[in-house]
Amino acid sequence: MIEIQRRGLLLVMSSPSGAGKTTLSKRLLASDGNITMSVSVTTRNPRPGEVDGKDYHFISHEEFGRLRDRNDLLEYAEVFGNFYGTPKRPVTEALQAGRDVLFDIDWQGTQQMAQAMEDDLVRIFILPPSAEELRLRLINRAQDSASTVAKRMAKAADEISHWPEYDYVIVNDNIDTAARQLDSILTAERLKRRRRTGLTQFVRDLTKNL
Repeated sequence: MIEIQRRGLLLVMSSPSGAGKTTLSKRLLASDGNITMSVSVTTRNPRPGEVDGKDYHFISHEEFGRLRDRNDLLEYAEVFGNFYGTPKRPVTEALQAGRDVLFDIDWQGTQQMAQAMEDDLVRIFILPPSAEELRLRLINRAQDSASTVAKRMAKAADEISHWPEYDYVIVNDNIDTAARQLDSILTAERLKRRRRTGLTQFVRDLTKNL
């Protein structure tokens, strides 16, 4: 198989809670060896079972402030008094090496990413098939109380309103179908001419003896 050098891409998936984004992300990471999950930095304390450097990079407020002030974060946000952000250096190194990076961030983080690295960004929004199905998924996963489910449903409308800001929209009615659609998007984006940095030399060599 001919391998043509290419620049990596940044694959952002956003959705309201319960639409299936996490499941799709896990399936993609398990099946595709050339894409890795971006590991964010955060000032919150680790939760039981979380591993520093794998789930998050756990840092102090002071260190986070230094990263932010040096413009070393592609995006960041404050959530319930704690800060979260995406370090710039590992992302740019992955892109230059032709590796893809997956991001699980909301529409606000996606907007910041677009300002920083628009040309490398591929934005996918995951929608549920219906409001009732979204509610059932939140209830059936049994992770949240009834009041938390109600809060997530109330927040979903605002999150969904940002779907036009994304390049692709997948309606996750069936997880296998949604996963195939995600794979198709990634394949097409990897084949875009502007990302295939080795094409010029390949065509030059190809036509040399014609």
